[in-house]
Formats: sequence, C-alpha cells, structure tokens
Amino acid sequence: MTVLVTGVAGFIGYHVANALLDAGEQVLGVDNMSSYYNPRLKEARVNTLSAYPDFTFLKLDLSAQESLEALRAQSAGVTRVIHLAAQPGIRYSLKDPYAYVQANVAGHLTVLELCRGLAGGLKHLVFASSSSVYGGNETL
Repeated sequence: MTVLVTGVAGFIGYHVANALLDAGEQVLGVDNMSSYYNPRLKEARVNTLSAYPDFTFLKLDLSAQESLEALRAQSAGVTRVIHLAAQPGIRYSLKDPYAYVQANVAGHLTVLELCRGLAGGLKHLVFASSSSVYGGNETL
C-alpha cells in the first residue's frame, strides 16, 4: 500500500514523506518543482527522499488536466493521499489571483478525481490548507 504525497518537495511535504519512509511506508511523491521557492532546495529534498528504495518521484503540475492521466498510470497501490501541493504566498495572490485558482483549485480537482478513480480503493485523504485561511482571527 502506497501513500501519495503531493507537494513532496515543499517543507511540510518533505518532512511528511521522510517520516512515512522512516516508518516503512511506500511513498509516491509529486511536485511541480516551481521556482516560487528555491528550486535547488526542492531538488535536494527530492534527492534525499530518493535514497529510500520505497520512494518514487513524479514531476507533475497537478493543475494541468493531462497530469491526471500520468498520475493515474503511476498510482497503482495508492490507498492514502496526503495533499499538500498548492501555490503558496498570500502577497503574490494579489498580483496574480488566476495563478492561485489554477494551481490550488484545478490542482485540488485533479487530486479529487484521482481519489475517485483509485482502483484499490481510497482509505484516507488528508488535505492541508494554509494558516492564511484564518486571516487575522485571534480567537482560533
């Protein structure tokens, strides 16, 4: 049984995948390796994870519709999904809101469609949003 971790080259995705691999899980990691954060850091994270024999990496842009077929082709055995892929950064969303809709909404739809069609059956989906969704609310 495999765990799909989207956004695997990001800070949280890398640490989640590393913990899963240390626990003996098989991990299929997906990331688009965008240049929003330092690509060398992302590559170093993927290289570290690639040292595990139970890690497979796919460079995919989940917001691209054709990525669903590529992901389906590699998702045999996936029973759990941890969806962490997203376009980060609130300030940039004010400059280019369409980039956020494409990455975060269309990308999320791709993950949901994959989950809906998993042949072995999905046991669990975890979707982590951003602390930014809470805004300035100090009561939470």
